[in-house]
Amino acid sequence: MFCYQCQEAAKGTGCTLAGVCGKKAEVANLQDLLIYTIKGISILANEGRKIEININQVDKFIVNGLFMTITNANFDDNAFYKTIKEGLKLREELKKNIESKGIVLKELHDSVTWIAESDAEIELKSNSADVGVLATDNEDVRSLRELIIYGVKGMAAYAHHAYNLGKENNEIYAFITKALEATLDDSLSADDLVALTLETGKYGVDVMALLDDANTSTYGNPEITQVNIGVRKNPAILISGHDLNDLEQLLEQTKGTGVDVYTHSEMLPAHYYPAFKKYGNFVGNYGNAWWKQKEEIEAFNGPVIFTTNCIVPPKDSYKNRIYTTGASGFPGCKHIEADEKGNKDFSEIIQHAKKLDSPTEIETGSIVGGFAHAQVFALADKVVDAVKTGAIKKFFVMAGCDGRMKSRDYYTDFAKQLPDDTVILTAGCAKYKYNKLALGDIGGIPRVLDAGQCNDSYSLAVIALKLKEIFELNDINELPIAYNIAWYEQKAVIVLLALLHLGVKNIHLGPTLPAFLSPNVINVLVNTFGIAGITNVQDDIDMFLQ
Repeated sequence: MFCYQCQEAAKGTGCTLAGVCGKKAEVANLQDLLIYTIKGISILANEGRKIEININQVDKFIVNGLFMTITNANFDDNAFYKTIKEGLKLREELKKNIESKGIVLKELHDSVTWIAESDAEIELKSNSADVGVLATDNEDVRSLRELIIYGVKGMAAYAHHAYNLGKENNEIYAFITKALEATLDDSLSADDLVALTLETGKYGVDVMALLDDANTSTYGNPEITQVNIGVRKNPAILISGHDLNDLEQLLEQTKGTGVDVYTHSEMLPAHYYPAFKKYGNFVGNYGNAWWKQKEEIEAFNGPVIFTTNCIVPPKDSYKNRIYTTGASGFPGCKHIEADEKGNKDFSEIIQHAKKLDSPTEIETGSIVGGFAHAQVFALADKVVDAVKTGAIKKFFVMAGCDGRMKSRDYYTDFAKQLPDDTVILTAGCAKYKYNKLALGDIGGIPRVLDAGQCNDSYSLAVIALKLKEIFELNDINELPIAYNIAWYEQKAVIVLLALLHLGVKNIHLGPTLPAFLSPNVINVLVNTFGIAGITNVQDDIDMFLQ
């Protein structure tokens, strides 16, 4: 195997024996083959669009397949064998459909023509040299291709959540297949791929806007909310991941059952949406970021449902309490499938919860969040006045991901040492490095403003653009905003590319720069956008405050 798509790539170069995430080599290779197969399907999808064939089913398959390969989402080899077979069947049907319209498909790429009748043949193909990341010899071309693919994976995750709530954008689907086909095109230069990378950022903005519309039109605009982090004495279910539609279905099915529901990690921001506040059994948030789940799930006692990434391979002591759904999966854990209308039956999990102890309390109190763009706009006068009077000297965007590396303590220390006249804007699980610190407020404005999940980095961009308008500035980079972002997986990649598309410069990225960026690609990002890494807390704060 060779995988370097996440921040924890072994030795900062890539995982070759097994993933640091816990992914086995067989699964890594099957994921590569699924991506390879999806690229072939994308070639045909692009042909189908030209003659206006309805390929919505194909687009949804591609989005789901991409999502399955995101770090920590799916570890189940059987799920990948099944999905690859579905992809091959779908690909052949699409090929016949195109040819039935009189279109002659010539000189097809191997990704469009390879075939397998058994799991053994799929396994053999998954180990071939032409399938994985290293199939591209040129380091810079490989780096740009993977940067695009990882951005598209993040885009697919957000598109997946949006279509679960009935929102789709065919232009986003079309770009995904266009971009994937381009990563097979040896005629494209590095400059061509740089341009495509920036275009990926444009569609990253579009997909986050789509998901924002899906979430807010369904559940209302997030509002300032105190979220309980203690527990009650009832049996309970812990829901993790990002999919709000899954949460809604679980809350509907647990009403009146005596079973409480707690959020975990990236599901915390669900508490900010007005629509979920009607559920009396929606108790609070349990625990912290994804990487602490082994200890926290042990203490929770009840069943856990993963709606998406991020899964840490479970311990045997609680593995029988783990359920997955959607694009997530883990071998030996029950997977909840949706019916044709997208409905899921969580009754087995509810009955399981009733047989288990209530959660063990691991902390008490509450945390505040709900500062997405609509809520911040409602406070705009207060915020603008604080900036004009000097009460707020600078905003720090510290969105992104958390992770288990000790070096990530940097972000906790950074938050602690920021001057009292600064405000942190955050989204994603990076917030868990500082959202429980007593950092106070500035004239009633909390010094940590949590916009929500990683996709809600869109809110932070919208807020910045609104401030640019209010202060009548010509350039978003003239705002008193600094960007010190932590990353871990591919959704952070699409957020970064989206910010670059919006013209944001001088973003600092840590705790390490991506292993998939070659030295020459890093130079392009540094020279064009001012991308940089982090150093130490005090020197970085001094630099940002200059």
